Amino acid sequence: MGKIIAIANQKGGVGKTTTAINLGGCFGVLEYKTLIVDADPQANATSGVGLDPKNTKNIYECLVNGVHPSEIIIPTENPNLDILPSHIDLVGAELEMINMPNREYMLKDVLDKIKDEYDFIIVDCSPSLGLITVNSLTAADSVLIPVQCEYFALEGLGKLLNTIKIVQGRLNTALEIEGIVLTMYDTRLRLANQVVDEVKTHFQDLVFDTVIHRNTKLGEAPSHGETIVMHDAASKGATNYLNFAREILQKNNVTKISNEDKKIKLEDEF
Repeated sequence: MGKIIAIANQKGGVGKTTTAINLGGCFGVLEYKTLIVDADPQANATSGVGLDPKNTKNIYECLVNGVHPSEIIIPTENPNLDILPSHIDLVGAELEMINMPNREYMLKDVLDKIKDEYDFIIVDCSPSLGLITVNSLTAADSVLIPVQCEYFALEGLGKLLNTIKIVQGRLNTALEIEGIVLTMYDTRLRLANQVVDEVKTHFQDLVFDTVIHRNTKLGEAPSHGETIVMHDAASKGATNYLNFAREILQKNNVTKISNEDKKIKLEDEF
């Protein structure tokens, strides 16, 4: 049975979609069958793996019209990676779901139908704490929080953690925090190091060891409709996300990797 990981942070521009598609791509390369669920009306995860959101069936039809997700899921170039696409129509889904019974459980009902077919299901949440995001947290086994290494890194994080507590108390008692991953790290900036230290001081063991560096290849890959491991497997971005995927696998006891092999060695790029 697949583990569902929701990637959430109501602050925009923190690397949620970048993390969703590249973590999914790395799980696929490591031969774990993975599904990316694009739960963001902007549909960036959909276009980021090479699909045109305008020309594909999408998650809206599953949530509102009851279409089985197997009819919507599309394979990517990575043989172990599929996607459940999104569309701007998802904006209207929140309004249509308001008066529906069990409205917070609709995405859970959708994913329960195909959960056994995957090792991991990664949900890319929108930058808000609306009904679709609440649905994502209700459906998830854990939530992964990207935090960028910038001045406003902790802004709004308390509000997100409060929302997670409410979901844990009322809708999904089994929901856990997978952890916090630091993104957009620039070794040249003293501020970035200060943010890393501050986040690790506040959240300690919740923070993953792997830090995602700023990398031009990470920005280029979506424009080619590719995950970073398909676009440039030798880049620092690919190395970071492969390390991160392995760290999550270790944390979940899914793989047996020695400490020596935990990190892929790559000479620092300058």
